Amino acid sequence: MKSTSPVPFILLTVISIAGIFIPLTADFDGSKVYNMADISWMLISSALVLLMTPGLSFFYGGMVSKKNVISTMLQSFIATGLISVLWVVIGFSLAFGSSIGGFIGSPSEFFMMKGLNGHEAWSLAPSIPILLFALFQMKFAIITPALVVGATAERIRFTSYVLFMILFSLFIYSPLAHWTWHPDGILFKMGVLDFAGGTVVHISAGCAALAGALVLKRRKAHMLKEEVKPARIPYVLLGTGLLWFGWFGFNAGSALAANSLAVTAFANTNTASAAAGLAWIFFDALKGRKPSALGFCIGAVVGLVAITPAAGFVGLPQSIFIGFIGAICSNIAVYWKGKTTIDDTLDVFPCHGIGGIVGMILTGVFANKSINAAGNDGLLYGGTEFFFHQLLGCVIVVVFAFVMGLILFKVVDIIHPLRVTDQEEEIGLDVSQHDEKL
Repeated sequence: MKSTSPVPFILLTVISIAGIFIPLTADFDGSKVYNMADISWMLISSALVLLMTPGLSFFYGGMVSKKNVISTMLQSFIATGLISVLWVVIGFSLAFGSSIGGFIGSPSEFFMMKGLNGHEAWSLAPSIPILLFALFQMKFAIITPALVVGATAERIRFTSYVLFMILFSLFIYSPLAHWTWHPDGILFKMGVLDFAGGTVVHISAGCAALAGALVLKRRKAHMLKEEVKPARIPYVLLGTGLLWFGWFGFNAGSALAANSLAVTAFANTNTASAAAGLAWIFFDALKGRKPSALGFCIGAVVGLVAITPAAGFVGLPQSIFIGFIGAICSNIAVYWKGKTTIDDTLDVFPCHGIGGIVGMILTGVFANKSINAAGNDGLLYGGTEFFFHQLLGCVIVVVFAFVMGLILFKVVDIIHPLRVTDQEEEIGLDVSQHDEKL
């Protein structure tokens, strides 16, 4: 089935022409007080986070069947183009514009990034230009809908997924980013702590992924209980390496400055991932399985997910425990999911959804003001009220992301069928969707 709709091209044409008429403002000239070390680190961090999306493409692409490698990789990688443009046009304004009731940002304030160079710095990142802050946040917005791909792989129509990405970014990601990271956001005001995206990125993607798997229903191979062998384990190893490397920008960059907090987040990120990768294969060994490259890679990524909300709020020793528990919980969730009829192809919910939930809860347990004075003391240090606020915030995000995910997938299915035909699924999406072969 070929897509002949002129709508995407017309929309991009309109956006391109509209850009001609946006008033120009001069680049920042140094008259404002910025820290050049912070600018350098945040430029590097922004590039590191962008690298995670092609890393994710390899990670997912290596785990699907050989006839679906290219389609799965492209469904993730296309976000680098799609969400970049959407973020410039309206995404950043919705996430970080002046708050409308704590729920969403003003869509007009930063429309097409107008006047951003002449705008004062973001209140929580005063030492860097707001344009740099917007670019750093853009990379988070890019990878989040790309994560959902893993749950719908091998059966979703490419054009339909593109439409879902747009709607997800506007109606799930941007509101959650505003709630969590804008000083006037409802979760921010509740005192919910999410250093680098446990709720905004991983729980939102994991819960929307579960919704997508339910709406799309099962693959033919899944119903017949056929074994689908990973196409390229080396791709998974490469993808894991790129994700791990890029995650230093993801977490340490969320300090928004080149400071001691960035160092703490950097150290916690590496340690949690290392502990989680080991925990996954050691736990598998207890069940009689051989240590596998796939197992270590999945565990390492789960550790990165689990430490993300806590990276700038907990100490280094606690990061080992967070990685360890995150891996065990996700491993068990993968096993339980395998006993059901839910066809989450690459276990996005058990890994990202459960990993993010575990990380958020343990942030509520181990957070300490001695690590980050802007944070709070967790349950272990007497912060009972904060812990329950953290739990409540987690529940709110889970429910919102899942329900909105269901709605958006069903809306897309009405506009343009989500699922490929049985024949297209049989020959593989690489050929049926893209006329390309591995």
